Amino acid sequence: MENEHSFYTIKKAIHFIAENYQKQPDLDEIAESVYLSKFHFQRLFQKWAGISPKGFLQYITIEHAKKCLAEGRSTLDTASDVGLSGNSRLHDLFIKIEGCTPGDFKKRGKGLKIKYDIINTPFGKAGVAETEIGICGISFLEENEHFTEYLKKDFFESEIVKGLGVQGSAVNKYFSDWKVPSRNIVLDLRGTPFQIMVWKSLLTIPSSNLIAYNDVAQMIHESGAVRAVGTAIARNPIAYLIPCHRVIRQSGQMGDYRWGRDRKAAIIGYENVRLSKNRMTWSPTSS
Repeated sequence: MENEHSFYTIKKAIHFIAENYQKQPDLDEIAESVYLSKFHFQRLFQKWAGISPKGFLQYITIEHAKKCLAEGRSTLDTASDVGLSGNSRLHDLFIKIEGCTPGDFKKRGKGLKIKYDIINTPFGKAGVAETEIGICGISFLEENEHFTEYLKKDFFESEIVKGLGVQGSAVNKYFSDWKVPSRNIVLDLRGTPFQIMVWKSLLTIPSSNLIAYNDVAQMIHESGAVRAVGTAIARNPIAYLIPCHRVIRQSGQMGDYRWGRDRKAAIIGYENVRLSKNRMTWSPTSS
């Protein structure tokens, strides 16, 4: 997939921009950092992001992040609970959660059969895994990183076989065409009750919007548990579909991300360009 190959070049460019933002590097300097001519780089970036490097930069600056934080708080003011509360967000239309019981969580995959495969996304290769219930893991992969090692660590007593099932195929299709699936993508969440509560709360964050860690703590009525919330977010097992990338620091800084800060910046900018035009309103019949 050309987009997947292009992403690693884009990621390097985003890293260069982030490291040298105060110097306001021009197109020549950014292109040189990834060993491309400015004309080739401009075309590559435009094709991947749908916008020029300069336009994309606006979406990943602290100024824009702070504006999003303010909008995020406004969204929270209208939320009645940590479930899907009427926010206009693409995810609300097709994500369904089937959380496991605490007893299932302790079994560490005993008796489970997990299907997995590696797919291409605009943000690099990703491993996708599913149980008979639904998606239990999505992880962006770096070069020479093996998804099966990740699975064996979390589900060491399960049977792991290669091949996408129904839910994994739906995820693969979504990353290819960005069209809302005709049926819900089901998530099989396995974590502590607190972790699952945090992960569910992330589903209420609108596309191309950002909130701070303390906002998430308030959403679950645990305002004093910001550190614990941050830990739960860092352990999110399902990249992108549970949008932990939309949680940033109060200062407007991107903050850490399980799959890399540069990838987080890339996803945030990409969503602003690609998804903000396609927001759709959630309705009770959608979940």
